[in-house]
Amino acid sequence: MKGTHMLTLFHAPMSRSTRLVTLVDELSARDAVNIRIVNVQRRDGQGAVDPDNPHPEKKVPVLDHDGTVITESIAIAIHLCDLFPKAAMMPEVGTPERGACLQWLAWNAGVVEPVLVAKLSGIEHPGLQSSFRGWDEVIGRLETALDGSDWLMGDRFTVADIIVHSSFSWMPDLLPDHTGIQDWHNRMMARPATQRAWQDDQALIKKML
Repeated sequence: MKGTHMLTLFHAPMSRSTRLVTLVDELSARDAVNIRIVNVQRRDGQGAVDPDNPHPEKKVPVLDHDGTVITESIAIAIHLCDLFPKAAMMPEVGTPERGACLQWLAWNAGVVEPVLVAKLSGIEHPGLQSSFRGWDEVIGRLETALDGSDWLMGDRFTVADIIVHSSFSWMPDLLPDHTGIQDWHNRMMARPATQRAWQDDQALIKKML
């Protein structure tokens, strides 16, 4: 990373910000990014709004970069990858590979997460299907990408794997009995950065209870 920057990632353990903590580790940026723990209101009613959280909706993740507050996982992930390019977690700007990687990130935010929320909520509607597609299409896309490939970008591990896999790290039972997908899931869960993030989160949760 060029120059000196003040970077603070606001993180609530066992939440969507866990994937950004994992990314910071994969970027070898733990010494450059301050991880600040905040409380959030959980869906089950636990937790609370944290006044120290700069997110306008008191959610996570949030990245404070030299006083500029950045929200949304995908924006933060791309920004961090650009700040720490030596880790090569994203292809270089201007390459077709970069476009393909961005495609996976956009797909996760624009398709996977809305479809997953609808599935878990038991919501079915033709408008959702036509706009976002359905769960079968999501899984089919993963099966095609991981049929004979180690990672979403073929033989290269990228930020796309961290972001797209993040939901399944909490709910592996949603994954089909497909060799390529199951092997990908196992590789993701076995990565040292993933293991450290989970262990740290579990320790933090115990302290907060």
